[in-house]
Amino acid sequence: MKKLIPFSLFLFILISILSPSKVHAIDFTVGATTWYTWWDLNRDGGKIDIAPAFLYGPALAVKFNDDFNLTCVYLYGEFNLNKTAIYHGKTFSKIRRQDFDLALNYRLNNYFKIFAGVKNINYKYVGIGDYGSMGPALGLSAICPLNDNLFLIANLSGYYHPNGEETGPLKEYGMNSTLTLAYYIASASTTISLGGRFQHSKTDYDDSTREPTKQTFYGITLTATYTF
Repeated sequence: MKKLIPFSLFLFILISILSPSKVHAIDFTVGATTWYTWWDLNRDGGKIDIAPAFLYGPALAVKFNDDFNLTCVYLYGEFNLNKTAIYHGKTFSKIRRQDFDLALNYRLNNYFKIFAGVKNINYKYVGIGDYGSMGPALGLSAICPLNDNLFLIANLSGYYHPNGEETGPLKEYGMNSTLTLAYYIASASTTISLGGRFQHSKTDYDDSTREPTKQTFYGITLTATYTF
């Protein structure tokens, strides 16, 4: 139930801002995205050796008007360990990760947007257990038109998860950045985007005997979306 509170608050703010007088023509965008990812994970004083893998999932967007749009991206992937690791006295060889982002975007001008929303991350150490964290995120997006159909897009954001849970309470905070080249195929109402993504986070535990967990994700992204 606690996890529903941020989503409910976010949707309430959205409805308050987007009154009927401001909504003219709604555009919907649907598609799929994938991220070939390298994962550097340091926890409990040691580095876990993880093979790169694909994260993949749907990408959705609703454009309310020229200034506001709502975006939603879900990613899922399974990471195999190059070497079996130990987690709280038990061995494991695979980690599943889920990543969910919901954001309200506001256009400042033709080149910049700001966005705010909610980010949820969940990890499952297969055969042992899972943990997750959720909290607010805030960021800035820059768009550089290269010609009528080709754009260079950069995003930088940060997030803070104040109430995560593993074997005990935790706090997680991190940053995320992307650089993407997007090409719009007007005749097909389709956008193809290719780029790179970097994400770094740190997890602090209420248990003072545990060292913070630090992890970095980086890799290549590919997205295809259709607008109707």
